[in-house]
Amino acid sequence: MDQRLTFNEDSANYERWRPVYCAELFQDIIAYSHIGPGKKAIEIGIGMGQATRPVLETGCELAAVELGRNLAEYTQQKFLEYTGFKVHHTSFEDFAARAGSSDLIYSGTAFHRIPEQTGYPKVLQLLKTGGAIALFWNRPFAARTDDELHQQLQQIYRKFRPGSSPLIEHDTARYNVVSQRLHTYGFREIELKLYHLTRAFSSADYIGFLNTYSDHRGMPAAARLLLEEEIRAAILNSGDVLTVYDTIDLHLARK
Repeated sequence: MDQRLTFNEDSANYERWRPVYCAELFQDIIAYSHIGPGKKAIEIGIGMGQATRPVLETGCELAAVELGRNLAEYTQQKFLEYTGFKVHHTSFEDFAARAGSSDLIYSGTAFHRIPEQTGYPKVLQLLKTGGAIALFWNRPFAARTDDELHQQLQQIYRKFRPGSSPLIEHDTARYNVVSQRLHTYGFREIELKLYHLTRAFSSADYIGFLNTYSDHRGMPAAARLLLEEEIRAAILNSGDVLTVYDTIDLHLARK
């Protein structure tokens, strides 16, 4: 299964646990792109619409692209009061729009699932001259490196997913990759902004949160259940509270 469709399987859990992006992020996107009435925007990978309403409230016309049928139908109804809004049930690779017609194209925690050789050039093609791209990701980090619970969780992950890369809270190398790709594909006036949030989870809530991630849901069922059980036990032994530190990296650029 295309990993982009795993979110479509359990939309209620995704709606409950995926974070809502901070208001400052949208203020920066709107200020940079000058999106508003009479302008056109495209959202790539709308999901449950966590990044949709602030853009709709500017009065622009918004076309959302969503591969999952359940998610597409849900969000079309969720924002039904906005007459300039339409969800297109398709992949961004197959999405059809007129070249040079968009003032803003943006994507929240989804653009990495599109092959870069397709995604960046297509965004550039669809944008007007001077139009803006806004790519952002929420990167949750469980506790701190000097925290005992964090160390326990890392040991559990290494046990069940020995080939996975270690988590890095402030992953500047990853940020630089996005900035370099924007430069390589011909975008200009590239900016990077970071936002920091915190959330507290119980053991049950954290397992629900993990199941909104395709790499977690894609594990063999037996291994995933054992992983979840050990994570649940570790959090319970630490007072049933796990603090997650979110870093949101926003990448802005113009055509």
